[in-house]
Amino acid sequence: MKTEEYVALEDRYNAHNYQPLDVVLERGEGVWVWDVEGNRYLDCLSSYSAINQGHAHPRIRQAMVEQAARLTLTGRAFRNDQLPLLAKELCELTGYEMMLPMNTGAEAVETALKAARKWGYMVKGVPDGRAEVITCAGNFHGRTITIVGFSTEEQYRDGFGPFTPGFITVPYGDADAFEGAITPHTVAFMVEPIQGEGGVVVPPEGYLRRARDLCDEYEILLIADEIQTGLGRTGKLFGCDWESVRPDLVTIGKALSGGFYPVSAVLGDRDTLGLFKPGDHGSTFGGNPLAAAIAREAVKVLVDEGLIENARIQGDYLLGRLARIESDYIAEVRGRGLLTGVELKAEARGARRFAEALKDEGLLCKETHENVLRFAPPLVITREELDWGLERIEKVLTGL
Repeated sequence: MKTEEYVALEDRYNAHNYQPLDVVLERGEGVWVWDVEGNRYLDCLSSYSAINQGHAHPRIRQAMVEQAARLTLTGRAFRNDQLPLLAKELCELTGYEMMLPMNTGAEAVETALKAARKWGYMVKGVPDGRAEVITCAGNFHGRTITIVGFSTEEQYRDGFGPFTPGFITVPYGDADAFEGAITPHTVAFMVEPIQGEGGVVVPPEGYLRRARDLCDEYEILLIADEIQTGLGRTGKLFGCDWESVRPDLVTIGKALSGGFYPVSAVLGDRDTLGLFKPGDHGSTFGGNPLAAAIAREAVKVLVDEGLIENARIQGDYLLGRLARIESDYIAEVRGRGLLTGVELKAEARGARRFAEALKDEGLLCKETHENVLRFAPPLVITREELDWGLERIEKVLTGL
């Protein structure tokens, strides 16, 4: 079948909740992917940072195959031999005392919100049913009813109300606004170290540190959504590490499996995650042995192969090269590590046409918030591969 036939089938039988580029991929290796007609592309999206370790990483694939041949699912009615090892290794790597495994990023966020509310009632003493969580404008934490309820993107909310109460929104990057929104019922502040879906928005220096200090001052939990920024994407293990900030709860996902399987988790200490008792929360697939075995190897690959440091080095180079492109369309280049965004001016007439032109040049990226091109290649990328991509990015940004 050809590309047009696959596109027609998907458009006919699949709900139209995405607007993908019309490229039909069938194979990937490292930073490269191939379509059904044999064309090769440089992947500069990494499945929204889920493929930090590169496509089809052989070590993770082998761990998946070996575990799939032994045991894939037990449910949480029984124990398995992989989850305890994943929990131990994650906690030792990150410095947290406990983890709670789930499947998707949105599930991890929902779990962290439940933990924060329970902490608010059991520890802080907030009256039952009155807990408040402060979130940021421009956030993206997932697509559940609760999560879209505190989104400021109107399309995410349109047609899906009524929404869960108890959420207050403040401008991103404005610590004074955060402090002004705190009430005696505030139990948590949830924030992304960099807003990826929001347009690769980097907050002012010192913002996360001030947020940490305010949370300590007012007895509030700091929840960091590191699902996209975490596990090496920004050049450190977590995005919060750039300001030496330790959140109370951290949500991780995406690269936790290297793209092989949906795996997510919440990290925290006993004073938060330790409040859950049997029956409070759960998931049939969360913490299953296949997921745990994959995640264990995915994390080891990040560390063993120096991918976090490579993200810092290559990310500095990528940002520098992007900033030097002389294009009348570019308004701003921003990011950290290998999470970068190029914001285009209004006269560029949107970022979509640039993403489509780059696809024709053999490079895959995606627009976000209509006028931002996001470049986030796998962390295994080399300088030579970056240069290959940057030649095409410069050609398109200066030639359309």
